[in-house]
Amino acid sequence: MRLAGMIFLVLTGVVILFHLALIFGARWGHLTMGGRWTGALPMLGRVVSGVSILCLGGIGWIVAQRAGILAQVLPPWTMWLAVAYLGLGAIANAVTPSAAERMLWLPVILAMLASALWVMRG
Repeated sequence: MRLAGMIFLVLTGVVILFHLALIFGARWGHLTMGGRWTGALPMLGRVVSGVSILCLGGIGWIVAQRAGILAQVLPPWTMWLAVAYLGLGAIANAVTPSAAERMLWLPVILAMLASALWVMRG
């Protein structure tokens, strides 16, 4: 279970770094938010990336606690919220109109979902 938690945290870290790069002007808009923007994201897109970082950080905290990496302070049912968020993210990445986004992020979100489910079952 701890291994699954570590896998989850590494993948989450990669996604957070991606969003940080977007906030600071990386020209990867075609790889996020349905490929709506090419190049650097406008301010709205950067705000959305910031919110995504906060959500991912919270979910990482939940999974790390459940995996025994951090001390448990949140109730166990919060793991269901994490899995639901990841499930919705998997659906969103599966149906995105951006083929590049789907090819890059669908495997990542599916691996995150699988590792979170592994932690949840453990």
